[in-house]
Amino acid sequence: MESLGWLVLHGIGTCAYAASGAFVALQAKYRMIGVFILGLTTSFGGGVIRNTVIGVPVTKLWDRETLLLVVGTLAILYILSTKWIHHWKKWGLFFDSIGLASFSLQGALYARQFGDNLGMTVMAALFTGIGGGVIRDLLAGRKPIALREEIHAILAVLVGVAVAIGGRGFLEPIPLLSTISIVVAVRMFAVRYKDKVWDKLMLRR
Repeated sequence: MESLGWLVLHGIGTCAYAASGAFVALQAKYRMIGVFILGLTTSFGGGVIRNTVIGVPVTKLWDRETLLLVVGTLAILYILSTKWIHHWKKWGLFFDSIGLASFSLQGALYARQFGDNLGMTVMAALFTGIGGGVIRDLLAGRKPIALREEIHAILAVLVGVAVAIGGRGFLEPIPLLSTISIVVAVRMFAVRYKDKVWDKLMLRR
């Protein structure tokens, strides 16, 4: 699956989740090793879980280009950390949302290579989308965001269903980037306004 759409998706997701892991590590006051460990874990954790579940060798995840992309992203963020650290929450959530969207798509499209099974496609989207983030948060000593905010799992499942229906059409740049934009927008909206919406619902009761 080496189309332009797949390469763009892979690059976006890898860099976004690497950045997300770096921001969480910096917020937890980890040093350089912590930044790199959490960045690598967030980038590859979901893929490891997905491949294990669908029976694909984990070794297929490791390639020189992807590792260099992750390490390069983490190195740049660590060097600039003194300028970014005060905005870690806003940027961390943004990159985490991009990673969720692109990795959910990536997992669903990867699963479709092995058949049109709806269940496998949805599970691959779910595990790839939230797996790395869950491991990252556990290593950072905090409750996983994906398990506290249902919107993570809901969006990942919806992406899996959409890919199961739309198939390889999602490899084209326009539907691919449109899906990522929609998922990021919905997730950021949910994070920003969830407390206000919840308060209004409680007042109505």
